[in-house]
Amino acid sequence: MKKFIETLRNIFKIEDLRNRIAFTLGIVLLYRLGSYVVLPGVDPDMLDALQQQTSSGLLGLLNMFSGGAFSNASIFALGIMPYISASIVVQLLGMAIPYFQRLQKEGESGRKKINQITRYLTVIILIFQSPAYIANLVGQLPPEAIYPFNPNVTSHSILSFFGLSSIIMLTAGSMFVMWLGEKITDKGIGNGISLIIMIGIIARLPFALFAEFISRMEEQGGGLVVFVIEIILLVGVVLLTILLVQGTRRIPVQYAKRIVGNKQYGGVRQYIPLKVNAAGVMPIIFAQAIMFLPLTVAQYAQSETLSGFASTFTNINGLWYNFVFFLMIVIFTYFYTAITVNPNQMAEDMKKNGGFIPGVKPGRRTAEFIDTVMSRITFPGSMFLGFVAIMPAIVSLFGVNQQFAQFYGGTSLLILVGVVLDTLQQIESHLLMRHYDGLTKSGRIKGRSGGGM
Repeated sequence: MKKFIETLRNIFKIEDLRNRIAFTLGIVLLYRLGSYVVLPGVDPDMLDALQQQTSSGLLGLLNMFSGGAFSNASIFALGIMPYISASIVVQLLGMAIPYFQRLQKEGESGRKKINQITRYLTVIILIFQSPAYIANLVGQLPPEAIYPFNPNVTSHSILSFFGLSSIIMLTAGSMFVMWLGEKITDKGIGNGISLIIMIGIIARLPFALFAEFISRMEEQGGGLVVFVIEIILLVGVVLLTILLVQGTRRIPVQYAKRIVGNKQYGGVRQYIPLKVNAAGVMPIIFAQAIMFLPLTVAQYAQSETLSGFASTFTNINGLWYNFVFFLMIVIFTYFYTAITVNPNQMAEDMKKNGGFIPGVKPGRRTAEFIDTVMSRITFPGSMFLGFVAIMPAIVSLFGVNQQFAQFYGGTSLLILVGVVLDTLQQIESHLLMRHYDGLTKSGRIKGRSGGGM
């Protein structure tokens, strides 16, 4: 406790770090306030049907990611997920189209162009998702909930003034949320986009915990004991998730002895830490963003075949939803690891610095060895990542409240753990850079590897 208090004092001694934390908290507060700003023309006292619809299922998950903005019919209702979807498409294009591959190699200028393309694609996605949201909103709410103080307004269709103005506001709201995330990344602490998703999830945790507690207290006998067991199980899952995020496999590297002037370099053995989950939480964010697509299909579906397909893949406790979700997470884990870890570059850097892996020839053989090791450790990492992702569906079978079940794994828990560790790592870097003690006894927190959203 004493060390923790001393660390807090050190944080506030560093002006730059103090300003970054204050800026981040200010942006987060602005985002949370915006999630309660209801679309103009909607009666906020008549949202019961929408809130009931988003209390469970895939819509409930989407509502959690938006911090409740979805069920509040807020201007931030669509949240940051359209931007995540656009990022997925752009990164996939980077593997198939030479133009995007060239941009990825152009450094900062290429990154800026990719970000601009991602923003344009986000707007296009919002143009499709916003009408779907308005159509669902109008379908769920009673007619008097739209423009309740203006009885002369009779059209609630998407092409009406209410529909068009709401689409513009939803699009602008999501783009503003994206801008807030980018500002946190530039001037705050942590990865802004991931942090905004995490804040939305944390905002729903107290409600989910209270709802589960009430439901267990209403049971006849043993309700409190069951609730305590659930909390202990939740802590265990969190610890396992932390091990997943931080687990590494070390490869020994021997450096040849070199003498430069009067100093001796090398001649020692060091280790390259390869993370079991080098992709961090990005695979599960990508997979979840794609799993939201059936929601859009459901709004526009006219045939029974399309409606049945959409309903199958919007049941987050269903077999096919969880099977496809699990499979996509495994695939995206390999995909994002291939982007994050470059064995050829690592082998080249070792060769330039006079390093080699004992028993492996430098150059191409070293790159192949690293690639083989990464493939072997990524497989169990991806399987465990997928298992944690479908844990909410498993615990739901034992009567756990749907909202509370989401925190037993799934996207919510992985994002919470990954983003918290990543943010703490950045804070620790600021402390160690200015010769203060870090947040842990060892002075090292292993955050997420690879790029974040």
